[in-house]
Amino acid sequence: MDPNELVAIDVHTHAEVSSKGHASLEDDLHEASSAYFKVEGKRKPTLEETAAYYRERKMAAVIFTVDAESATGTAPVPNEEVAEAAAANPDVLIPFASIDPFRGKAGVKQARRLVEEYGVKGFKFHPSIQGFFPNDRSVAYGLYEVIEETGTIALFHTGQTGIGAGVPGGGGIRLKYSNPLHVDDVAADFPHLKIILAHPSFPWQDEALAVATHKPGVHIDLSGWSPKYFPPQLVQYANTLLKDKVLFGSDYPVLTPDRWLADFDKLTIKDEVKPKILKENAARLLGLTP
Repeated sequence: MDPNELVAIDVHTHAEVSSKGHASLEDDLHEASSAYFKVEGKRKPTLEETAAYYRERKMAAVIFTVDAESATGTAPVPNEEVAEAAAANPDVLIPFASIDPFRGKAGVKQARRLVEEYGVKGFKFHPSIQGFFPNDRSVAYGLYEVIEETGTIALFHTGQTGIGAGVPGGGGIRLKYSNPLHVDDVAADFPHLKIILAHPSFPWQDEALAVATHKPGVHIDLSGWSPKYFPPQLVQYANTLLKDKVLFGSDYPVLTPDRWLADFDKLTIKDEVKPKILKENAARLLGLTP
């Protein structure tokens, strides 16, 4: 992958359906999240369709599933399938994986195998859906050890989630797990771990900004929200203290990069900062550039 040939790098996209048509969410959660995000276009693109979509736009995309089988009973899109699709489309797809932290030692072995045999570049955690506190030493610390050792990236959902929104009881999904302050403990315990806090972290935006300014390895992606709704302090920090640590992410397919970029153009982001957010920061973090 040549970053010079790319317009942008989207660090947050989802593989929502397998080659066999298996979806990663139950129908009620899927339909509710589509309504919440006011999804435009196809909600369940295949991996090949996603590659073609980004290639048409001269963008690259980090892509992953979410493995929350212990909490939901639903199997994820196989990590191997995501990685194989990325290997078949290396000009546009960058493979991340997701491992249910409750898989224990088997999950730790799987993480190492995915890095060594499939070239996975990072791991997605969704504490609210997976049902764990990121700083619970008994749950995910074995995974973090492998991620830090291999130099890959840990990407954590933070803040409110559209998954379960509008479903009675939120589908049983608890927001408390996704306070970014829990990830501050992880960053302190694993000082060389590369971390991305995903999304504007409502209602904990200030906490996310504090963690990212305090811990050198912590970055923030801007996915899941139209930029026109970004809190003013997030825009201020993106322009200044965190200009080298903020990353473009869309949350495709629930939010398209087309919509995100159109609204981003209307933000008061400095001209010299825009290329950092859209591509340069991600290229460096992903090891695509020095």
